[in-house]
Amino acid sequence: MTSDTTRTEPVAVDTENLGRLVRGARFVLWDFDGPICRLFAGHTAERVAAGLVAWLGGRGLGDLLTEAERESPDPHAVLRAVDRRHPDGDLVAELEERLTREELRATASALPTAYADPLIRTWTAVGVRPAVATNNSPRVARTYLAGRGLLPCFGPHVYGRTRELRLLKPDPHTLVRALGAMGAAPSASLFIGDSPADCEAARLARVPFLGYARDGRKAESLRDAGADTVVDSLEPLLALLRAGGASGG
Repeated sequence: MTSDTTRTEPVAVDTENLGRLVRGARFVLWDFDGPICRLFAGHTAERVAAGLVAWLGGRGLGDLLTEAERESPDPHAVLRAVDRRHPDGDLVAELEERLTREELRATASALPTAYADPLIRTWTAVGVRPAVATNNSPRVARTYLAGRGLLPCFGPHVYGRTRELRLLKPDPHTLVRALGAMGAAPSASLFIGDSPADCEAARLARVPFLGYARDGRKAESLRDAGADTVVDSLEPLLALLRAGGASGG
């Protein structure tokens, strides 16, 4: 989940590490909201979270959330909070489905991340196989990718939120599913994500990690989480590929 923030200062890139990550990747796993697009660019995450809180309140269930959770701008935080108190119940299933519908609505105004589309196509063209590993609904990721003409690049390899919310990142479940389905060795793979949870999931799955940060604050949070290489643009990756710096096949 990515909030809409304004880019502040450029992120210094370790080009040597970046080149090593790109050259070593035969499989690339992508987080969805952030590295591929800004899902909530128009239909904001804050509005979605507030809608979920209001829905709970309308059912007399507002006390399930703490004050901080009721004010959270992250709908996943609301969903996780309810799941912690009513795991595996009909309430959680209904709340998750409401979130999925809001995410689907958001795809209509989602903004592509700069260079993501050509990077995905170029990596695929040189034989590198992509997958999505996201905390968003896989239905949402497929809808967006289909609208951009990118779904054929991914084929069936779109893995996202299930009703088992304990398996959301930082649990490595979606990454492990993707690796297993593609027959991919973790060491021959790369995960591109934009949150500390993404970084932790990559560590647990033993997959090299590349942090994508739209601004300095997010870059700092990724580095604090242990990310060695962070970029604020995907353009350097595309330039490396066009210069022949990929290991497809």
